Parts: sequence; C-alpha cells; structure tokens
Amino acid sequence: MSRAALLVLADGRFPAGGHAHSGGAEAAVKAGRITDAASLENFCRGRLHTAGLVAGALAAAAVLGADPAELDAAADARTPSPALRAAARRLGRQLLRAARATWPSAELDAVARQFTKGAHQPVVLGLAARAAGLGPEDAAHCAAYESVSGPATATVRLLSLDPFDATGVLARLAPELDRVADAAVEAAHRVADEGADALPAASAPLLEVMAEAHAAWPVRLFAS
Repeated sequence: MSRAALLVLADGRFPAGGHAHSGGAEAAVKAGRITDAASLENFCRGRLHTAGLVAGALAAAAVLGADPAELDAAADARTPSPALRAAARRLGRQLLRAARATWPSAELDAVARQFTKGAHQPVVLGLAARAAGLGPEDAAHCAAYESVSGPATATVRLLSLDPFDATGVLARLAPELDRVADAAVEAAHRVADEGADALPAASAPLLEVMAEAHAAWPVRLFAS
C-alpha cells in the first residue's frame, strides 16, 4: 500500500469533477440555512453523518471486493432524489475516467464497460482506491471527507466566506469524521456475510428535497 496514493485521490485538484458540485450547499445558502461558519458547520455535520456515512460504507465495501452492481443498486436505493442519482453517476463517470488514467486496472475497465452511463461515485471511489492499492479505511475517510469538503469549499464562493473559517470547520469536524469512517468500514466488512443490506441507510430528506429544487433553477453556480 502507498499511503501517498490517498493524498492523490483525496486532492481537490484530482480531475474527478467534484469542483463543480456543492454538495447541496448552493441550495442551502439560497434558503438561508447556511449564512456563516457556524451554520456551515451544522450543515456539514449533518451531511457527514448521513450522506458521508453511506458513501464511506459503499466505498469501503468496494475496496473489500463486493459486487459493484450490488453496491450500485444499494446506492440507488439510498438516494431517493433523481437529481442526486444523476449527479452521482456523472461524478462516478468522471472519476472513473481519471482513475483509469492514473491507476490502470482491468477491474476499472470492466466497470466502465458495465456502467456506460456511470456508476455511483462512492462505488467508483472504492474501486479507484482498490486499484491504487489502498484499503477500506482509506476509501471511507476519503468519501467522508469529500462529503464535507465540497460544501465548505463551495461556501467560500457562494458567501465569500473567509477560507480560514471554512477550513476551521473541517478541522473541528475531523474527530467526527474519523468516527464516521470507522463505522462505515465496520458496516462494509459485514457485506460479505449479510449482503448490501448491512450498509447504512442514514437519510437526509432535506438534502433530497433541496436537490430537486436546485436542479430546476434556470441559473446555478454548481451542478448540484
């Protein structure tokens, strides 16, 4: 294992398309739910313990060798919003392109053939981590971090929030992020015996509702 590969995969400059997505922050800002660093922290905490936990478990399970088709179906079942499902598949398609160029793998090639319209991003993230020689803990941490770093970065643009304040939010959430990643890996290890039903299904209905509204906006800074 090369732990440095985790830095490459988690780097915001990795060409996986995440910069174009706010993780629901754009809609939350417009609705007045994010106005400053404190409300951003509350938003990110909620996202971490719901979408972040689910994504981390899916990614970890993919590293452990679970069937990508089963995981993709599980991701679909845990994503009620058609807009979010479409965004997850777009991100998965872009991430797969970047991963295949960075860590060539027959397994990644097979997934590209199987999911011509893209698999869910957390599933692809786990497969990319596997191709890079990383473990389930690495993938879970990466997915959990992405669940909060995206909104934090987007809010700097959306609110002109001080980048130092946004980074402080991420730092304060770090201990919780570790716990969420640990819970995600624990669930992923159960998939071999219990199937995808062992994966968490923590929900954030307001994120789903806001995603549908956001998708209908005529003008947006971010794709989701």
